[in-house]
Amino acid sequence: MESLVIWTIVLALVAGGVACYTRNFRRQRQHDRERLVQTRELGMDKASGQYPLVDAAACIGCATCVAACPEGDVLGIVSGKAVVINGARCIGHGKCAEACPVGALKVGLGDITKRDDIPLLDDYNQTNVPGVWIAGELSGFALINNAVDQGRLVMERIAATAGPRGDREDPELYDAVVVGAGPAGMSAGLVASEQGLKCVILDQQGAGGTILQYPRRKLVMVQPVEIPCLGRLPRLEYSKEELLEIWEKLYTDYELDIRNGVRVTGVSGRQGDLAVVTSDGVLRTRHVVLALGRRGTPRRLNVPGEDLAKVAYKLIDAEAYAGRRVLVVGGGDSAVEAAMGLAHQPGCRVTISYRKPSLLRIKQRNADRIAPLIADGTIDFRGGTTVGSIDGDRVVLDGESGSAIVPNDDVFILAGGIPPFGFLREIGVSFGGDQKAIATAGTRGAAG
Repeated sequence: MESLVIWTIVLALVAGGVACYTRNFRRQRQHDRERLVQTRELGMDKASGQYPLVDAAACIGCATCVAACPEGDVLGIVSGKAVVINGARCIGHGKCAEACPVGALKVGLGDITKRDDIPLLDDYNQTNVPGVWIAGELSGFALINNAVDQGRLVMERIAATAGPRGDREDPELYDAVVVGAGPAGMSAGLVASEQGLKCVILDQQGAGGTILQYPRRKLVMVQPVEIPCLGRLPRLEYSKEELLEIWEKLYTDYELDIRNGVRVTGVSGRQGDLAVVTSDGVLRTRHVVLALGRRGTPRRLNVPGEDLAKVAYKLIDAEAYAGRRVLVVGGGDSAVEAAMGLAHQPGCRVTISYRKPSLLRIKQRNADRIAPLIADGTIDFRGGTTVGSIDGDRVVLDGESGSAIVPNDDVFILAGGIPPFGFLREIGVSFGGDQKAIATAGTRGAAG
């Protein structure tokens, strides 16, 4: 009798556990389906770079890939198979592919002949314009380790085809002009130094590239990175300031020729003697390495009052805005991180205006951090709104329910940038989605 009671209790506990698991499983699958519908309606299921490519025939729906993703919201399980739910959030960690027990997915660019945001590159990242190369985010692959690897790949290839040093004695002719001083440009410059190439690095801002746009003390996940001349970085996570210090030290220690505040407006000529038109004159070079990133020129709102001195397109020092009323415009990671940094300053009242109703594009870590700040009113989130006008002490936000006046001292427009795709097309670079390029794409592939 006692044994029967024990077994009854055990079976009841097992049944309860199974029922609880089944209920949670069904709830999660329903949540995934609803999220997929929502992201498709908002156009956020599409990738902005690389993304998980799922082999549905091989996928067993175990959700290991979903759990492995550091961003937490890229993949989900719908109808028993892994699907891309928020492709715009994927930044290429590749943890999903590593975790999949049956090898049913990989991270890549997909069929680039259908994408007008991915330039056609050969196996060494050279474009269809001879002598013009691409490294870093422009290739479609994010993450610092990818940028560093591509910068190295490109410059090693240039060095291998440069010919004897005696053929490169023209004092006005560079072996390579690198456009962009971020991780890809830095890596290319360091390899050029190692190989004895005459190289100059140009940047509108300074060493660091996209990292310069990050808020103070932002933690950056770099993954294992092997930097030319320096070796492997010992940690997997660094603050913005730590990374910039590493960049600056490398530029100084290896005496790289870097010129800040220089904007490139055109490239013409032929391989071996290209003319790079800049805001500081024309440079002649054998090769051009475009390490520009994908953000490009900050996106403007084109609304009344945007030219006021109170409006800025990047946040440098959040501490300077203590006690201020600040509006952050945008719903990406840069906007959310800036808003959180500002919200922690004494007396700073922060409002976020975002044209979409939810913050779906941001990393999971940022989503988890900002949710309680919005919930307790520390940050006033105005989803589904756009800026109507900006005045000296207020802004007008327009939404479905009408216009609202928000008292304001400062505005940060962090709504992304206009990618430099137009510039690339002007100098003749073909993209995967260009019909004229598809016919010649047979022997050329995407970077990576």
